[in-house]
Amino acid sequence: MKASLLPSQIRQKNSYLCVGLDPDLDKLPDGISKSAQGVLEFCLQIIEKTLPFTVSYKLNTAFFESLGAEGWKVMEILFSHLESRNVFAIADAKRADIGNTSRQYARAFFENMGADAITLSPYMGFDSIEPFLDYPDKTAILLALTSNPGHADFEMQPLANGRKLYEEVLVRSQSWERKGSLMFVVGATRATELESVRALCPDSFLLVPGVGAQGGDLKEISEKGMNGSVGLLVNASRSILYASSGSNYAMAASKAAFDMQQEMERYLRKL
Repeated sequence: MKASLLPSQIRQKNSYLCVGLDPDLDKLPDGISKSAQGVLEFCLQIIEKTLPFTVSYKLNTAFFESLGAEGWKVMEILFSHLESRNVFAIADAKRADIGNTSRQYARAFFENMGADAITLSPYMGFDSIEPFLDYPDKTAILLALTSNPGHADFEMQPLANGRKLYEEVLVRSQSWERKGSLMFVVGATRATELESVRALCPDSFLLVPGVGAQGGDLKEISEKGMNGSVGLLVNASRSILYASSGSNYAMAASKAAFDMQQEMERYLRKL
């Protein structure tokens, strides 16, 4: 699904939830095989039971890549399935390199996998991002202000021009010709900076991980991060995937997603 369709999908479902698919073999529920086939079964069940309440899914590629060739095949199947279900499918791969290499990454995830978007590290500059922007119907999601404790090591460092490094990423990328194909990652635990982020990229969608297990506050994120088109995809992974470790895992995930959707609907009414 194209990113341009997200606002209408959000209004249709009264949800800006993105479910993160991080299938850890050690956390798979009872009765699910700890194998690539088990991961596929688990993810398909999660998707089917949470689909009414979400507009997007984010596949953390590390959890699939660690399974070897079979894991890549599982990703292909899941992206194809998500395309058939008309939701925004993100490859959380955190790629980007010199132009020739980035071009191959873009081909791998946009052409072969069929992802709608990919997360990218922007710190090698525009030429490392440009190949992903050559796909007009796809989205490049730049890491801006992440939720991990080490974010302060680089992202928060002040520059000579008075901006912090994450702010420079936002400002520079807003000057790019194809900025309409960009989104930005802003961690839910960085809610205090959301107002400054929104001021620097008022029209962009923000992918906000860290709600749920990482402690991000949905109310604060929604109040500070929404724009006229909503402009938010709030990701929850572990709190939904592992809502139960028993055979009722899919229904428990459905209930967790429904609860988040209900809260989101309240905030959407205020727009």
